[in-house]
Amino acid sequence: MVELRTAESIPAVLRKSVENTPDRGASAFVTHLDDPTGVAWLTYAELDRRARAAAVQFSAHAAPGDRMLLLHPAGPDFLIALLGCLYAGLVAVPSPLPGRYAHQRRRLRLIAADADVAAVLTAGESRDEVTGWAAEQELGAVPVLTLDGTADADAWTPPPLSQDTVAVLQYTSGSTGDPKGVVIDHGNILHNAATIIAVTGMRPGYAVGGWLPHFHDMGLMGLLLPPLLAGSASVMTSPMAFLKRPLLWLQMIDRFNIEISAAPDFAYDLCVAKVTDAQLAGVDLSRWRVAIDGSEPVRAAVLTRFQERFAAAGLRPEAVTPSFGMAEATLFVSGAPDTPFVIRHADTDLLQRNEFRPATGDRPGRDVVSCGAPVDVEVRIVDPDSTEVLADGQVGEIWLRGPSIGRGYWGRDAGTAGFGAVTSTGDGGYLRTGDLGTLFEGELYVTGRRKDMLVLRGRNYYPQDIEHELRVHHPELSGRVGACFSVRSRDEAGGGEEVLVVTHEVRGISDPDRLSALAAAMRLTVAREFGVQSAAVLLLRPGAVARTTSGKIQRAAMRELFETGALEPVAGDVDHRHVAGPAAVAAR
Repeated sequence: MVELRTAESIPAVLRKSVENTPDRGASAFVTHLDDPTGVAWLTYAELDRRARAAAVQFSAHAAPGDRMLLLHPAGPDFLIALLGCLYAGLVAVPSPLPGRYAHQRRRLRLIAADADVAAVLTAGESRDEVTGWAAEQELGAVPVLTLDGTADADAWTPPPLSQDTVAVLQYTSGSTGDPKGVVIDHGNILHNAATIIAVTGMRPGYAVGGWLPHFHDMGLMGLLLPPLLAGSASVMTSPMAFLKRPLLWLQMIDRFNIEISAAPDFAYDLCVAKVTDAQLAGVDLSRWRVAIDGSEPVRAAVLTRFQERFAAAGLRPEAVTPSFGMAEATLFVSGAPDTPFVIRHADTDLLQRNEFRPATGDRPGRDVVSCGAPVDVEVRIVDPDSTEVLADGQVGEIWLRGPSIGRGYWGRDAGTAGFGAVTSTGDGGYLRTGDLGTLFEGELYVTGRRKDMLVLRGRNYYPQDIEHELRVHHPELSGRVGACFSVRSRDEAGGGEEVLVVTHEVRGISDPDRLSALAAAMRLTVAREFGVQSAAVLLLRPGAVARTTSGKIQRAAMRELFETGALEPVAGDVDHRHVAGPAAVAAR
């Protein structure tokens, strides 16, 4: 296999695979397992030929370095368009389709404008949707292109490429604000892929796959590109197919001998809830070596439930692998496959004082999952205010440095955007992640997001702790998500303090009295378990809690909705002494 860390570019690596194993399966897209036409395979030779033809087509509309907005449904056209961009020296900007909702269409318009795209690429079946969106957003000067199949692959001329050539603008999911495009060059991808391949034991001729969105860093940089660069096969289906039938993911792993797959935390929980014993009887998961859980806070209970539930299907205990990664680091930062995952019961009182220690005796604690040891990246835990590097076991902001870290955000100064950060001792070149955590006994533990941290009357609280505790004590909330955040309380003198607002989705209850009683009981639970009074507890319809494409809860967005009166609760318990005006949303 080509040494990726010293390779010139992504096309150079892929063309070496074409030279050595042209007829090996490179990529498959699954629409139906029981239909002979439900699996579309591309060999390395065919993928290369179609990518060269796409590069010739795209080069007629853009010059090397131009940005191309990729709006595709899940399927092979996306991969061909992506590689076509890379073969032409263009910068791919993978994004979701416009969608029906105003906030989705607005986000996409912001991406197109921020990247200053030269063209929009899409598939034939989504052309009308994308063309309509482009007209609505007044992008008339920007052409919308589909793969036409008429370009001559042999007319392709390799552009000058190096590891420093920008390959992708990977737009963040927007959990704390408007999307920003991480500048990822060929070297970042090659280095990160080399790390993933080494850590997971990815091998030529074996399969990697799943259902993650192709436009998301975990899908693109984890399940699509590394296997192609390793000479393996990437086998994918659509996110919607998984959500409709979670069993499909497990059946794919069995049918195609997928050794490595990855998903956010909620997907493992969904499999436990939805896959029946009868369905599981025909599934063999013994060849699934690495089941990565990442992309959102990893919950210890979910890992344990999934491991126990699917042991009967042959899933090995060491397969389940918590991991930490982010778009700004291309993807992978830490994880430890082939070893049983570690859960620490951390002392919650000490966590509130930014110390990470196992709880002893009957002291209160919460389970925190180890995301394994960092690999090929330097990690520092830093006081976010003083920039002092903290000792192991102290909680601070996670800072990263290494060859997989992107250059910065497109069109933004790298220093002010959190890239190139410098510690109090003058050690520089770090990425400020905004995530809070600690290094404890050589492993990384992520405790929350800095912007999500609740500071109430001088004490620190993690919103996910409150949300989790409410689901533990109130079965009516099970399987749904919540968002806790703070707002400034009402104060006629103009002051006020930060007070807690609890929102949570609920399903299956229509009786107003039951809903009101549940909201009041939730307020008591928060007071009893955390010693905090809630200014408002609001129960919402399923799907009302704002989330990113990877499932992360958008607490800042929920705060804004609350403060502008845009939330529509089905019930609530609001203390009007503390929140009033548009923020005091009455139960409906």
